[in-house]
Amino acid sequence: MPTTLHRFKQTWGMRLFGWLKIPLLASVRPVVVELSETRCVVRVPLRRWTRNHLGSMYFGALAIGADCAGGLLAMDQIKRSGGKVSLVFKSFQASFLKRPESDVYFICEEGEAIRDQVRRSLGSEDRVTELMHVQGAVKALDGTFEPVADFSLELSLKRKG
Repeated sequence: MPTTLHRFKQTWGMRLFGWLKIPLLASVRPVVVELSETRCVVRVPLRRWTRNHLGSMYFGALAIGADCAGGLLAMDQIKRSGGKVSLVFKSFQASFLKRPESDVYFICEEGEAIRDQVRRSLGSEDRVTELMHVQGAVKALDGTFEPVADFSLELSLKRKG
């Protein structure tokens, strides 16, 4: 079970990556809630920078959250493999189910499929592209998650060098 310190380091690592490589990612201040071999949960707080004119989370911030959850899980699988693999998202589709009027949790449970995709990309000269799913949800009063959006992203991996 990861400790609070471990999650803090993961969060700051993701934010540092954002500040250095993708400043827009860092601007939403994502927080790593959970990162394991099979699952990643990232929380994007509802605040002035992520809120739209109706008081709910702006769809651009929702897209960044889905990118963070799926991308972080993929980067973690690449790191675990010990190989050098470049990643990019090839396509992005979203279905918005309900207005998110609080912090949104982005949940990606595609770790096993991504691990297999990383292995295939390391064994090939070609780019390997697969669909991944991320769910956006808000916490209900009883602590359960209520879906507010579904995302489908095509993760494209290619061995470097």
